[in-house]
Amino acid sequence: MAKKFLYRVFCGFFLGLSVFAPGFSGSVVALTLGIYRDLVRIASNPFKDLKKNILYCLPLGIGAAASAAVFLLAFRYLFETYEKSAYLLFVGLITGNLPLIFAEVRRCGFKKHYLIGGGAAFAAALAMGLFSMGNLASAGQAGAAGLTAGLPLLALSGFAAGAVAPVPGMSVTMILILMRVYGQLLFAGESFLHLDFTYLLPFALFALCSLGGVVLTSRGIRAVFEKAPGFASSMVFGFMAGSLLGILAESLRMEDPEFNWLQGGIMLAAGLGISMLFVVVGRVMDKAETGEKGEE
Repeated sequence: MAKKFLYRVFCGFFLGLSVFAPGFSGSVVALTLGIYRDLVRIASNPFKDLKKNILYCLPLGIGAAASAAVFLLAFRYLFETYEKSAYLLFVGLITGNLPLIFAEVRRCGFKKHYLIGGGAAFAAALAMGLFSMGNLASAGQAGAAGLTAGLPLLALSGFAAGAVAPVPGMSVTMILILMRVYGQLLFAGESFLHLDFTYLLPFALFALCSLGGVVLTSRGIRAVFEKAPGFASSMVFGFMAGSLLGILAESLRMEDPEFNWLQGGIMLAAGLGISMLFVVVGRVMDKAETGEKGEE
């Protein structure tokens, strides 16, 4: 039980980091960690088996809170100082799990119309990812003056971010950047770390609307996975591949004076190693959980 708890804390850490880091999809990381379908199931009907859902999400929340603090204090420096290497870390994380998703498509029995869903998902993720990256510089400048967005904009951006969060390949930060509130929310988060709760109410409104968006979208995604798992998996593969290509293209385009290919290769290898480790550990945890259910 303790091993599962710690594993989910680590899952929560990487999940949270992917949400805060620019251009990355939290749902892709959830797929990488093997917790995506569980999260969609819980989000689509959070009050069914409420106690069980809380116990499942509690360690994820602890990990996500820790990653928020680490990102604001340390990883933000990493992305600003060693940006290209940081992006290659995430390239490795995503790449290591593409074969796993492809195997799921084959297991469901490949059909020609899967190419349509996968191709559309690939194009959407790639286009949105590249577009959001082009607006990243202005996003940081927008937060310099503090949290200036009005409550209606925060509510709308929160709902929009929550609605795209369960869609693999779609980045929450992408939506926040496009709506010009990403830098402002980072500013508010940093103020909380300094025990300044001036922006607590507007931040709480944003979080509540985000939760509503997650619940609404998750119900539709769960229905697709239940009725057409092969088609859904092909779209997931497309979203992941498009997201990966967008991140890779952006990382290669960057001019980073601190970058060298030895450093970048190490980060890429680290991402691949971490993703494969999580796949192995996730399978072990699934087998252990299945065994416990069998004994019951």
